[in-house]
Amino acid sequence: MIGIAGGGAFGTALGIALAGAGRGVRLWARDPSHVTAMTQARENRRHLPGHALPPGLSPVADVAALSGAEAILLAVPMQALRGLVEAEAETLAPHRLVACCKGVELGTTLGPAEVLAKALPGASAAILTGPSFAHDIARGLPTALTLACADKAAGEALQALLSTPALRLYRTADIVGAELGGALKNVIAIACGAAIGAGLGESARAAVMTRGFAEMNRMAVAQGADPATLAGLSGFGDLALTCTSEGSRNYRRGLALGRGDAFDPAVTVEGAATARAVAQRAARLGVEMPITEAVVALLEGRLDVTQAMDMLLARPLRAE
Repeated sequence: MIGIAGGGAFGTALGIALAGAGRGVRLWARDPSHVTAMTQARENRRHLPGHALPPGLSPVADVAALSGAEAILLAVPMQALRGLVEAEAETLAPHRLVACCKGVELGTTLGPAEVLAKALPGASAAILTGPSFAHDIARGLPTALTLACADKAAGEALQALLSTPALRLYRTADIVGAELGGALKNVIAIACGAAIGAGLGESARAAVMTRGFAEMNRMAVAQGADPATLAGLSGFGDLALTCTSEGSRNYRRGLALGRGDAFDPAVTVEGAATARAVAQRAARLGVEMPITEAVVALLEGRLDVTQAMDMLLARPLRAE
């Protein structure tokens, strides 16, 4: 049995894919009424409507129902990860844990693996990240993800457990590179959305993506990551997806900024908190991240898109 903690779109999609491939899955959601609704409708109408829950997927309201799972996937927003694992430490700690969130924690500026290490010392933790939309996974469309795990044997076991005919997992031991790629691309997606929303054009978006990728690499290398990891699914692959599709909430947030439109505050946009946290860490490390800084200024209303672009274009000319 595989446990999934988090009844949002992504956790549900993973549950649908794994149960559809013959695994037993228990999907825990915090709200009992949400669990009841999913159980009765056999669908997550709140977060992933239109996708039936396979017979092997059981929504549960008690996190203790995940006890004994071969692995537990933590499919909650980054800023909620610590609260979950601290509140449910007794149930979660004995299991192999796989964090499925992408971001950097505000205040501590830690990534998912570091948060798990601090909150649950000694727990076995891995990261699942890469270019993926919940609705694609739920439909059974081909998707490739990165599974980052420091322990080779544990990584191989998780790879076999979580792969399906349509969901292909590639392993890496570079946890820092994998989690930073997944986190930082959300920030760049906001910037790209803002460029398109403001009518600056496709060429401007390509420039933001390219220079944003350079920022991602600088930050990752400064923290000991392998640049090759950023060139893979968890970096470049995820960047390409989220910077070009309105299926990305981060990109849609940027579009709203560029157009001057209101944006639903109830929608989780991981890149917004991540931009602020990463800017703080970059300042401490002495890493130049002008696009990230511009995104923070946009989100805080200190700059508009035109001013942000002028600031970026005014930077000194230099070799690429």
